[in-house]
Amino acid sequence: MYSWSRGLFPALVLLLAMLLCLPARAAEQAPILLALDAEFGHTTSTSAQAVQQGIEIAIDEINRAGGVLGGRKLQLVTSDNRSIPAIAVDNLRAHASNPNVVAVFGGKFSPTYMELLPAVHELGILLLDPWGSADGITDHRYQPSYTFRLSLKDAWAGPALLQFARDERKASKVGVLLPNTAWGRSNQAAIAQAAPGLKMNIVGQHWYNWGDASLLTQYRVLREAGAQAIILVANETEGSLLVRELAALPVNERLPIVSHWGVTGGDFVRMSGDALQAVDFSVIQTYSFIGNASPAAKRVLAALKQRYGVESAERVKSPVGIAHAYDLTHLLAKAITRAGSADRGKVRVAMEQLGPYDGLVQRYAKPFAADRHDALSPANIFMARYGADDLLKPLNHRKAH
Repeated sequence: MYSWSRGLFPALVLLLAMLLCLPARAAEQAPILLALDAEFGHTTSTSAQAVQQGIEIAIDEINRAGGVLGGRKLQLVTSDNRSIPAIAVDNLRAHASNPNVVAVFGGKFSPTYMELLPAVHELGILLLDPWGSADGITDHRYQPSYTFRLSLKDAWAGPALLQFARDERKASKVGVLLPNTAWGRSNQAAIAQAAPGLKMNIVGQHWYNWGDASLLTQYRVLREAGAQAIILVANETEGSLLVRELAALPVNERLPIVSHWGVTGGDFVRMSGDALQAVDFSVIQTYSFIGNASPAAKRVLAALKQRYGVESAERVKSPVGIAHAYDLTHLLAKAITRAGSADRGKVRVAMEQLGPYDGLVQRYAKPFAADRHDALSPANIFMARYGADDLLKPLNHRKAH
């Protein structure tokens, strides 16, 4: 005779227990989401795409190595803020409402990052910066800080631009052109602070608005004031505008331009045209694939070719965006592993406690600390120049690794 207690009933109990466990197990194995909210809809920008490529290559490596937290995969979700801060805030809130999103990466525009700070710290979600350079992105009043940057910082860029103008362009007097934004104000403060120690004379500074039809009047005022070089803080639109206007001047009226790196995040060379080769134009950088023989550089270049059809180091667009985002993604994965959880607060603490990591940009002895949320340093800086074939070639590049 069949026994209910010894046969069917225990089997039903076991089945019920297994069914009850399924949602929990499914949640444990759900992908951990990384969000990228950037300027994909900005028609002349290449920065968002570069950051996306760096994240995707790193995610692929991490997932092929087994993922994190016992096999959970990382997955990227993207949104387009069109470089409009109000849209970026809305996108951030949408990403933060998804419990599987552990962090949000941004694009190149510093004003967007600055507008995100209140919401980031209200919501307690990590904001990772692979490009924006305004000092206030990491130097702010919010504690504990949820912003982490692996990028250039304006406090470092200002002295480097001035020193290059002095040492390489023999200019002791410079004029400064700045956008009327948080990024421009960050650079103005950095340049003004650095100038006396470098014995550089700032003969004048002029502000412009994004979308201005000409920068020639401001340029001429600075030149007439005695400027021997121009420090330019600009993105590709205004940078290419100034280049075209300078190229139309007589040769003896064209001053050297020493530029911040916003121009490298877009179609600057195409927009400048042949005029670029008629102007002495140098731009600050922190990473180049050109001449870099490190294993990490070779690995990432191979992935760029396989995934995106990038044929060589010389053809890489916006290299700092790719390199910074790649290293920052690996560091985030290590923080998740260290935290033993995808909980945002625990991952934030773990980011400050990471040990050594051999990355693409450099070897990081301690990427971040409780009082330092910037992973790079002034030692990463070098200057570069565009060639006729759109080749952004380092002028004084220290070799990585």
